Amino acid sequence: MKYLLAIDAGTGSIRAVVFDTKGNQISVAQTEWTHFKEEGVPNSMSFDFRQNWTLVCSVIKKAIKEAKISGSDILALSATSMREGIVLYDKEGNELWGVANVDARADKEVRFLKENFPKIEDEFYRLSGQTFALGALPRLLWLKNNRVDIYTKVAKISMISDWVLAKLCGVIATDPSNGGTTGIFSLNRRDWQSDMAARVGLKDTIFPPCYETGTVLGRVLNQVCQLTGLSPNTKVVTGGGDVQLGCAGLGVVNAGDAAVLGGSFWQQVVNIPSLVQPPKDMSIRVNPHVVKNLSQAEGITFFSGLVMRWFRDAFCQTQKEQAAKLGIDTYAVLEQQAKDVPVGSYGIIPIFSDSMNYKNWYHGAPSFLNLTLDASKSNPISIFRSLEENAAIVSSLNLERIEKFTGIDINTIVFAGGASKGTLWPQILADVTGCVVNIPKVTEATALGAAMAAGVGVGIYNDLVSAAKELVVWQRSYAPDLNNKKLYDDIKIKFQKAYKKQLELVDEGVTSSMWKAPGL
Repeated sequence: MKYLLAIDAGTGSIRAVVFDTKGNQISVAQTEWTHFKEEGVPNSMSFDFRQNWTLVCSVIKKAIKEAKISGSDILALSATSMREGIVLYDKEGNELWGVANVDARADKEVRFLKENFPKIEDEFYRLSGQTFALGALPRLLWLKNNRVDIYTKVAKISMISDWVLAKLCGVIATDPSNGGTTGIFSLNRRDWQSDMAARVGLKDTIFPPCYETGTVLGRVLNQVCQLTGLSPNTKVVTGGGDVQLGCAGLGVVNAGDAAVLGGSFWQQVVNIPSLVQPPKDMSIRVNPHVVKNLSQAEGITFFSGLVMRWFRDAFCQTQKEQAAKLGIDTYAVLEQQAKDVPVGSYGIIPIFSDSMNYKNWYHGAPSFLNLTLDASKSNPISIFRSLEENAAIVSSLNLERIEKFTGIDINTIVFAGGASKGTLWPQILADVTGCVVNIPKVTEATALGAAMAAGVGVGIYNDLVSAAKELVVWQRSYAPDLNNKKLYDDIKIKFQKAYKKQLELVDEGVTSSMWKAPGL
């Protein structure tokens, strides 16, 4: 029996997952890692590549041991990571500097670019589908302004999963799905657009080769084999961004396919042809997919999963105790009780994430509106349901924006991530959107996508589309209640009006934004 290895470099942890060639998970090893704030640098989130390489090696070695196999049994490996995080190298390939995904140190640089190149963000967005909010250009400019000794040595740039593969095989390269999130990229050509850097006074010679996902880069270096337990015969294959490879692991690989990924953040993604232009209002992000000739229109809902976890821990002690006695998850208890709360949750309106506005991206102050003094209606269970409804409403608004500029009619949604584990939230999502919601039978979609990429590299699968067709299995399906949809259509209108007023309070300095993009 032969195996494939997926390395998943997430925001909060690094994982190594062993799969067999039929897509069955054999073992997983995981350890948390942290991204430290650089002293004296507000809003920074540095990537500790020295310590983190030690952690990468440890989880690979542990996953092989847990699988009870040897490194020579692993045909190929690939990697995926949080997007936007970057690593910079000198001409010998040694790491110089790195940041994780939501590093927001370049606030002044974003403002500088917008003020001194007033139309360039719009122009670059039309080419790349990205704004400056999470892009690499402001961060590189920050480095040039504040760490000139490092900047002068920079010879190459890559994303974090690219860094993992480079450490394993010695080849620095990227793929479209991950490299595209730098914003220094062409959606149409699926390659770097290096003149963007030159136009704002930055180096334009630091961009490594860009290969499609599933391309063999090389084999594991001998010295790395000793650290990881891998074999020098194991092939190292290009991977991709976590959302895009996660979509491959969910079977979202054809034009028009749509998914809602319900994790700490929620992403709403729709596959579109690479030639489709991003929307003129710059409201939605567009990224290259891991599938050739496809991009993904992406809406992002901030903190949906994190808000739910906060609410559970802060206000649901009774339900936590009930769940402990029953030996089940607290969310299962909350969902069971919330089924008896009527659609609309007695008018409670949560204010957390707004629908996406990529050009002018900020949020209102966290709050709940329309609470009453009637404890039978304004209580933790009603508020819990209102949060589930609100996440679905914001997802629906983002999907509607995508439908508007692409002309795609979305009628089926793949729903995955922690939010899809229950039964109430998927039904609410179906009712709010009016779409059939399908739940895949997979627990590690992102890692499975990376394993698929590795399998493509060694010819086990012809491509990611055929791999998804072979490996993805469906577990449950939810049809929408169209009577409930009519009610939710009215609730969506009220939410949008309420959120607009909440943003005005932020603008007036009365309340504090939950999050603002750098430069606002």
